[in-house]
Amino acid sequence: MSTDTIIKTEAVTRRFGGFTALKNVSIAFQSNKLTSIIGPNGAGKSTYFNILSGAMSPSEGRVIFDGQDLSGVKPHQFSHIGIAKSFQITNVFPNFTALGNVRMALQAHVSRYNLWKKQSALNLDDRAYAALKTVGIETHAYRPARELAHGQQRSLEIAIALASNPKLLLLDEPTAGMSPEETKSMMDLIVQLADTRTVILVEHKMKMIMGISDHIVVLHHGELLASGTPADIRSNDEVKRVYLGHH
Repeated sequence: MSTDTIIKTEAVTRRFGGFTALKNVSIAFQSNKLTSIIGPNGAGKSTYFNILSGAMSPSEGRVIFDGQDLSGVKPHQFSHIGIAKSFQITNVFPNFTALGNVRMALQAHVSRYNLWKKQSALNLDDRAYAALKTVGIETHAYRPARELAHGQQRSLEIAIALASNPKLLLLDEPTAGMSPEETKSMMDLIVQLADTRTVILVEHKMKMIMGISDHIVVLHHGELLASGTPADIRSNDEVKRVYLGHH
């Protein structure tokens, strides 16, 4: 495995009964790059994201992360090997404060290694606050999550994902349901996060990701249609035919 590949799928196929959602998808993702996975509705993006994040197992093929075959690795173990994810549907505890949400994620992560001690409580608060600051919502640290605006809740979920200090951050449609202002803030945050780790995001807003991605992967009908730089994708006739023609 080349040193600049952090995660790759080898001939990954996923079936649901008689329907094949993904067919023989082999992609290598470069370390410390921002890669976007795009494609029309029904392209297989969410299924592929679920396989990369461990939420779903492939019917055939395998996923290799940092040289390790992830077959048999349980979903809850993914954060402990360096993979964190934020899903399209916001998943926070509404009655906990923003700080409490991140702190709980930190506690869950460190207790796995028996590091959780009462005296480390303050340290967890400091780290949780730092995560909130990273995503720009530290001024809302003590507000219940339910009171946060939609964009702020999405940022909180990313802060929760960052609690395990992942090598790989997976984001599923991070700007879904956001206003233009919130979308711009989220894009700026994603670019900032990609400075220090590998980020893979699933999006359907092609124009938006063209300006921020190092690499773009295009899926269509569950198959890999194209892969390359934004310039490569922009000039790809097949991509224009099946994707850009829709917009």
